[in-house]
Parts: sequence; C-alpha cells; structure tokens
Amino acid sequence: MKIEINENGLYAVLEVTSDKDIRLLHLADYPYTACSIEDEELENNQRLVEVKFSGENVVKHHGPRQVGGLPGYRLSYQSHDESRNQAGRYIEFYLNDPITSAEVTVCWQFYDGIKALRTWTAVKNSGTQTIGLEHLSSFYLANLDAEGLQPRNKKLRIHLPHSSWSNEGMWKNYSLEELGFYNNEIAASKRIFGSNTGTWSSHELAPMAILENTESNAYVAWQIENQGSWNWEISGVKHILYLQLSGPNDRQNHWYKELKPGETFETVPTAIAFSHGKMDDVLTELNNYRRKIRRPNKDNQMLGVIFNDYMNCLFGDPTTQKEIPLIDAAAEMGCEYYCIDAGWYSAGEWWDGVGEWQPSFKRFPKGIQEVTSYIQEKGMVPGLWLEIEVMGVNSSLAKETPKDWFFHRHGKPVIDRDRYQLDFRNPAVQAFADEIITRVVEEYGVGYIKMDYNIDAGAGTDYHSDSLGAGLLEHNRAYLAWLDKQFEKYPDLIIENCSSGGMREDYALLSRHSLQSTSDQENYVMTGAIAANASSLMTPEQAAVWSYPLRTGDINEVVFNMANAMLLRIHQSGHLAELSDDRKAMVKEAIKTYKEELRQYIPISSPVYPLNKFANFEDEWFSFGWQAEGKIYFAVWKKEPEQDVITLDFAKFKNKEVDLRLVYPKEWSWQSSWNQTDGLLSLSFEGTNTARVFCLKDK
Repeated sequence: MKIEINENGLYAVLEVTSDKDIRLLHLADYPYTACSIEDEELENNQRLVEVKFSGENVVKHHGPRQVGGLPGYRLSYQSHDESRNQAGRYIEFYLNDPITSAEVTVCWQFYDGIKALRTWTAVKNSGTQTIGLEHLSSFYLANLDAEGLQPRNKKLRIHLPHSSWSNEGMWKNYSLEELGFYNNEIAASKRIFGSNTGTWSSHELAPMAILENTESNAYVAWQIENQGSWNWEISGVKHILYLQLSGPNDRQNHWYKELKPGETFETVPTAIAFSHGKMDDVLTELNNYRRKIRRPNKDNQMLGVIFNDYMNCLFGDPTTQKEIPLIDAAAEMGCEYYCIDAGWYSAGEWWDGVGEWQPSFKRFPKGIQEVTSYIQEKGMVPGLWLEIEVMGVNSSLAKETPKDWFFHRHGKPVIDRDRYQLDFRNPAVQAFADEIITRVVEEYGVGYIKMDYNIDAGAGTDYHSDSLGAGLLEHNRAYLAWLDKQFEKYPDLIIENCSSGGMREDYALLSRHSLQSTSDQENYVMTGAIAANASSLMTPEQAAVWSYPLRTGDINEVVFNMANAMLLRIHQSGHLAELSDDRKAMVKEAIKTYKEELRQYIPISSPVYPLNKFANFEDEWFSFGWQAEGKIYFAVWKKEPEQDVITLDFAKFKNKEVDLRLVYPKEWSWQSSWNQTDGLLSLSFEGTNTARVFCLKDK
C-alpha cells in the first residue's frame, strides 16, 4: 500500500509492506520518481522512525549510528489519521510493537504556505511490563541524495553553523568526503553528525544544519528544538543516505527513560525545510516556519530600540551616578528601552553570590526605583538583568536552600563556575522564581528583562530521575512551562534570551522569547560577521546585536557599529554621553532611520546573502540583507581589502533597471555599477573598517 501526501509544495510517499512495515520512501519539494532498489535489506533502511528499548537487539551494523534498534524494526503499521488545525494539515501515523505492546505515534505538522514541517514522536507503554527507552527519533528520512545523477560525494555539501562564546554562527561548508564519509560506504560505521550534551544548546554548533545538492540547486535545512541535549546524523548503507534527528539518547547524552504501563514519552520537536534555488530560499522557508511556531507578541511587530549599559560600557558595575548621564544620552539618541545589566543586586563583586536579586543600596542609595522611575520620565521602558536559573555558592540563600532545589550527580550538588543549577522540576523553585518576576515587574516598574544564563551544568541531574539526561530534559520542559506562565501573566513583558551571548540559540526558547542576544563579542568588526549570519539562526526581528561606539574611535567605527544592528534588533550600548558631536550624530541618524524606515519591514522580510555565502571573520567584506515588499535593504561592511570594489549578486533584478539608494549614512559617498544582464551590482566606497546600508528596487 502506498500513502501519498502533497502539501504546500512538499511531496511525501510512504509504503506499507505486506507484513505491515512502514517505510518513508520520499519527502522533498519535488515529486517522487519510483526507482527499483531490488534489495530488501536496502529497502528496509527507508525508515519512518528509529526506536531502541533496553534489553533489545540491534539488528544492523551500526557503530555509533542510532539505527537498527528493536523494537523499531518490528513495529507494525496500524493506521494513520489526518486533520487540519490552525497551522495547517496534521498527520499521525500509528505503529505497534506486537511483543511489548508499545504504541508509537509519528507526528507531522504542516504549515500552510510553507515548505517545512514540524515532526515529533510519542511512545506509550500499553503493555504490562516497564519499558526502558534508550533512543527514539523525532524524524528520519532516507534517500537524501536521490535527486541528480552525480555521485553524492560530488554533488552534496553540508553547511555547519559552528559556534563558541563570542564566535557564534560561523558557518563552514564541506563535502561528505572532507568529513570522512566516502562514496563506497557499504554499511557505514561513520556518520556526519551534530550533537550537544549539556545545558548550553549551541556552545559548539547551533542545533541546525543545511544540506546542499549543488547539481540540482536543492537545499534541505533542519533544526532541533531543545535547549539542552540533541543529535542529528547523516549516514547510510550503500546508496541509501539518511538523515535522523532526535533529542537526547542513551549513547550520546546519558539519557534513559523508564515507562511504566500506561505512561507516554514524547520527543523534542524538530523541523525540516526544503527549497530549490539559493541558500536564501531555504532560509526563507525556515524563518517563515519559525514565525509560525513563535508565541504571538507585540515586540516582534514593534521592534523597540534597546539600550543596555553592559557592553563596552559599565560592564556589570552600575550605580545611580553612572546611570543618569547614560539614561539622558540614550533618550536623546531615540532609544525606547533602557536595561540596567548585571551588578545591580550587589555592593561589590557579585559572581558567586547571586540568587536573591535584591537591589544594592550602596549602588543605588535611594533604591533602584529612583533609577527606573527616571528611565520612565525620559520616555523609556526600564529593564533589569537576571540570571534566574542559578544560585551562587556564596549566596546567603544557598546554605538554607533544600537539597532538592539543585541539580545533583552521584549524590553531590552540581557546581559550575561557582554556581548551583536550580532544578525547575521542583514547584518550590518555580514559586521562588515567580516571586522574583513579580517583584521586579510590579515593584520596580520593569517592562524588560535580560534573562542570562552563564553556566553549562553538564549532562543533567540524576536526583529523582531515571538518568542524568532524563533529569535535564524534564527540567528543561519544566522551565519552558514556567516561562509560558510568566508570559501569560505579563503578556507585554519582554524577556530577552541570553546565555553568555548566544550559547542557547534554539527554538525551544525562541518560540517563547521575542529576542535573542546573538553574542558577547567585544570587537565591533568581528560583530559584523556575527550580525551578517544571525538571521540564518533565527528570524531577523529576534536577532539582537550589540552596537557600542567606543570612547576613542573614529566616525567610520561608529558607522560600522550601527550598521551591525540596523537590519536586525538594535542593542545599543557604549558611553554615548562621552561621544563627540559628529559621532553622536551618526548614532542618532542610525536609530532615526531604523525607526522611520527599516523596522516596519523586518518582521515580514526574507533573508538575502548577496555574496552567496555566509560571513566569516577572515573575510574582508561582509554583506547581508533582506527583502520585503519588492525592495532589498542590505548592509555592506568593508574591513581593509586590497580591492576597493565588491560585486554583489541580485539575480532577483536580472534584466531590470534598478534604483539604488544609500540609506545610511545618508550623506556619505559611494560609487556603483549595475550589470543588468547578470543581475550583478558592483559597489565601492571610501574608508576602512566602515560600512553602508542601501536600498535596491526596480524602477
């Protein structure tokens, strides 16, 4: 029996064999062309789901690959059900294990008008014995390399978003062979993979990747939506190449879950998007999907301009005396939110003493309310920094706090960088966090919270848990539920997602938070590369980028700094009150331009990479933009190149006359040449370590 699904330009074909084995033969943005494999063992690798229970066999040659586990390969198709909800078409596939009576449900959610779907899997123990669950995939797709005639190692390239503290979103692309996966793999023990263990979801790789077929100009992009441990792998048997996505598992992440009779476990959700054309196109599909799953909120429509006193400014040492001139300057520049960053709760060094979140009267002699009220008087919304998931080892609360408030491993509390990790599975921890949010919002008048998280608590907690990984996943889900409650109580409260910058850039959190700190990079030139890539990892209206004019810099430095943030979310900082008048004017012009011209389009925009590549720190030119309502706004950053001319690809306007306008700085010089036949724009402008923002449209 064949099951065929055509939805939003996506084509899926599944086959149910005579013995009720269900196989996913095809899922892509082009129709299925049947091909005869004539090898039952190979056909059997076209799975819909992978499942491994404790005490069960692995029937495939596997190595580190998560394949061949039982009962996954003996699951029997029962039926499937289709319905429609507010998002679009929804499908569930029902499978059953005849030996354990486990029921497995594979879930696909489509989104109207988008070539992407969200997938997850649930398993219910309908038997009489406890089940030990070691692995359960959220998504599985074989035949990744079916399109085209060339060998896969010639036509396929994998794009990986490398990340580390202050170096977020640095994409590199590789052939499969460059990563050690060869064309003659018979039954591979090798895999190409991304994986994370711990509480920072993007500290080495962001939880996504892109596979490019250079022969057919086809792209497949995916993301895993968990703020903890996750896995994806590409591997294969002979010419069957597969992609598998999952949350934590036993082998990689110390995750194991016992299911008693009647209990159900559901995996973390994942998403997969498809397109033909350019990289921009698959990122458009993925970003449109991200907008669909995100909590509806005013901030992602209004895009308020935020001043934060930390970066290249007060660096966690605020006082009333220091804040007042900064507040005045931020208001003068046109900022709409003013966030007091770290340090407001302690008289001196505070790192290992956090946890109470009470204002320091030494820093603020008349109370924090004097400063927040002054922010309001200046027409801005006050904000405060919090790190609510941790407690310092030297906090006065730590000695009297019950043991079950903290993560534990092997009978001892987990300590990382002089902090304990609070366990949000505990209702008392959630009540404690509730009180903090209520106090800062209702007593201090705060409408913006920068929610930071500066530790990696590792694989998880085994306190009252089946395993370390299970404890972590349960905590993560409890934290998300707590976060949902805060937004229900205070729907207009903005809570920024920050983890030492961008160490948790994932859509478990970003489906709730309206904006994300993209980096703590202190070098404004390097920040340009991070900013240029940011909307590959999240929607541009969520990508908060620091702009911090230096005390001792030139006017080109100010322009570069402002261009970093103008196409995304402005996180203004720096000692604005101390800038010269001409440099201050550049800040003011940028914010005015952002508010009057740019931000209205960002929530409906699609990303554009005019250099047909992501930015890297070693590049001498960066460029990023977005298109909306027939116009392309784009930034060009220039470091110190040998050649003063850069050529950009705007194939959208091929064979058309165009109008090119300098958006920022409006009165500065530039030269251009338009190749109408090829849709190529050549640009040149004076200076080094400088930038420009342009608008391009057809006449």
